[in-house]
Amino acid sequence: MNFLSYCLLSLLVLAVGQTGHAQTGYDNVIQINGVIMTADSLRAVPNVTVQVKNKNRGVESEYSGVFSIVCYKGDTLEFSSVGYRPKEYVVKKDIGGNIFSMIQLMVQDTFFLPETIIRPLPSGEGFDYAFLHWRIPNDQYEIARRNTDAYILRALAYTLPKDGHEAQSAYLQQQAREAVYYGQQKPMNILNPLAWGEFFEAWKRGDFRKKSNPYLSTQSSY
Repeated sequence: MNFLSYCLLSLLVLAVGQTGHAQTGYDNVIQINGVIMTADSLRAVPNVTVQVKNKNRGVESEYSGVFSIVCYKGDTLEFSSVGYRPKEYVVKKDIGGNIFSMIQLMVQDTFFLPETIIRPLPSGEGFDYAFLHWRIPNDQYEIARRNTDAYILRALAYTLPKDGHEAQSAYLQQQAREAVYYGQQKPMNILNPLAWGEFFEAWKRGDFRKKSNPYLSTQSSY
């Protein structure tokens, strides 16, 4: 065997070995598609964390409880969600194919909070001091209620300056009003019949009468 034949034979052996190794690695990979549901009513469980155990890799179930994850055969999948007991599923090593479908059932769990004991203040003087000087911070509900109060929102609307969007909107409205009279003279109120009607009504009411100054009348009586 010459040197050229030896090299060709070595390359052929390496190629066959690499192909077999790649084929074996691909066969060990599996894609798992599944649905997570409750064990009692078979309702979809959203936002469940599906993680490969001891590996920094995982997904989260959708609103309908559907998930899809790629792992190796023999890995362990961990299912965890708030309000449900954690579950584990071991992917069998001898499972056939590269795609597997499953339904994972979750059991609701009950959380027991620690006991809270409410005691009164030791004396009336302590209660008076606490009532006058203690400042208890508002909870999230009270903060949200105050931020959405109609009177506060109305006061903020009158006092706060306009932002960029509001200023642009006001400027565009002004330009639109002025654009109505482009190329012509704006009408004057002296030719407006409604304005004349208001003038006559004010004349009848005596709005234009000269009112006497009580101070001057008092001075003239001396």
